[in-house]
Amino acid sequence: MLDKTGSVIYVGKAKDLRSRVRSYFSSNLTVKTEALMARVADIEYVVTGNEYEALLLENNLIKELLPRYNINLKDGKSYPVIRITADEYPRVFRTRRIVDDGSEYYGPFTNVNHLERYLELIDQLFPLRKCRQPNLRPRPRPCLYHHIGRCAGVCAGKMSRDAYMERVDAVRDLLAGKTAELLESLRSEMQDASDGTRFERAAQLRDAIRAIEAIEAEQRVTDFDPELRDYIGFASRGDSTSFVVFQMRGGSLVGSQVFHSRSASEDEESFIEFALQFYGAGAALPNTVYTSASIAGAAELEHYFSGELGAAVRISGPKSSRDAAILRLSTENARQELDKRLSERGNLPALSELAAVLDLPAPPLLIEGFDIAHVGGRNTVASMVSFAKGVPNTSSYRKYRIRTLKAGQVDDFAAMREVIARRYTRVKNERKPRPDLILVDGGKGQVGAAREILIALGLESVPLVGLAKRNEEIFLPDRSEAVQLPEGSLPLRLLQYVRDEAHRFATGYRANLQKSDLVASVLERVPGIGAKRGAALRAAFSTLESIVETPTDIVARSTGLSPELAARVQEYIAEYVKGAADSPGSHRA
Repeated sequence: MLDKTGSVIYVGKAKDLRSRVRSYFSSNLTVKTEALMARVADIEYVVTGNEYEALLLENNLIKELLPRYNINLKDGKSYPVIRITADEYPRVFRTRRIVDDGSEYYGPFTNVNHLERYLELIDQLFPLRKCRQPNLRPRPRPCLYHHIGRCAGVCAGKMSRDAYMERVDAVRDLLAGKTAELLESLRSEMQDASDGTRFERAAQLRDAIRAIEAIEAEQRVTDFDPELRDYIGFASRGDSTSFVVFQMRGGSLVGSQVFHSRSASEDEESFIEFALQFYGAGAALPNTVYTSASIAGAAELEHYFSGELGAAVRISGPKSSRDAAILRLSTENARQELDKRLSERGNLPALSELAAVLDLPAPPLLIEGFDIAHVGGRNTVASMVSFAKGVPNTSSYRKYRIRTLKAGQVDDFAAMREVIARRYTRVKNERKPRPDLILVDGGKGQVGAAREILIALGLESVPLVGLAKRNEEIFLPDRSEAVQLPEGSLPLRLLQYVRDEAHRFATGYRANLQKSDLVASVLERVPGIGAKRGAALRAAFSTLESIVETPTDIVARSTGLSPELAARVQEYIAEYVKGAADSPGSHRA
């Protein structure tokens, strides 16, 4: 399929080309197909002898032309791997670059700590050469690494090649998870070292054993099947697709990889395109690839593996509860990666629908939401949250202590006027970006209070709405009737997200202030603690419990109090906390 400039934007294959093309012009198109067909100006085709030839041609055309609406893998995470080089005397090191020169790669490692632990273990147990040149140069004396036990010293003839390759094989077993014999050998050597009073060596071996066991214990998935297996989970929404590959080697999950792409293909085609590119680029081939896709073209894909890559690879759906569980895990990871990617791109569909509902000139890419929180008029605060492209922008959140209300005075409208005035006076004076939409938590009263201030500041052109919790009604300044959207609709969910986030931020701030006031009021009752010493205690400890639980000498050093006074403070607070906990109807949040 070509666009109006003649550029190829999609490549596909079909047994029945007429039926396939007709499907692109039906009335029930998916979002991804609509996006594709909006750009298609012409269609060209090539006839092949059989389905396998069509698969090869499709794969080659996608590689050559990189069509926008075919799978074009982008690695979602650049995970490091461990490389064993193909040199006469192989080296071992970490890298993020895959070179097709016969080297072996282990990983990728989603947890870099595991990789570092492996390299440290290799240095301790099976030290290999450190020099970087491919062709080893003979030296009269070995380097410093050999003298500290971190290099085999083969350049100076300190080890034969056969003995060196035995170490390399041991490294392979360690990285492949074949550790049963290794652990048994290390335990035996540790016992011998201990019996021979070589306690430093015994301690080193003990630490190595613990490190190997810790790595194995932290594996997310473990079974006892030695078969080489890959589990490919994927998730798609619109034209966006994410893939997660779980690699099971020696019965353990040794790595996972994440890829993102845009594709107009259906799930089965997307999977085949992914497999061709992923394994065709040099990924280690398993015995079996498990997938949740319905693979009608499995035979052609298996033919590709044997004919082009020289390996017998089986494509299969889950055959057991174990395979189904691991596949569900990889699919869930793909779904979460897709959600993360889409959130980074923004929630544009919801913003477009919201603009239509509120009659806005454009989608509100910047939304600011406000809420008021207090307890009976005490500690009245306000929050402002910011959403960019429908996604929280937490670095722009702001919190306010309301200054215009007296202690105990309840007036949410006045509090809303104050926070709107403070926020948008600053926005106007400092020429900060104005929001495309302001959302207040509440109904007509809160909207009217905010509108009053915006008019006074000359910002009445900024769209303003209120969202009331009772019936999830949307209030606009110039409409007498509230707007109600269907439950679960994209624009309503977005407004609820902004409203709830503003509420969470405000109530969290109010709770912290209330806790701080409680600490201050209790400290004021302690004999010998005035305002200055009370402030020092509050600065060092955020809760009463933390003052009691901290050793007395540390309380004294942290606050400048004498040890006697610090002990008196702890004793008083302990009695207060115990009394509060024992009082009828008391509870702790």
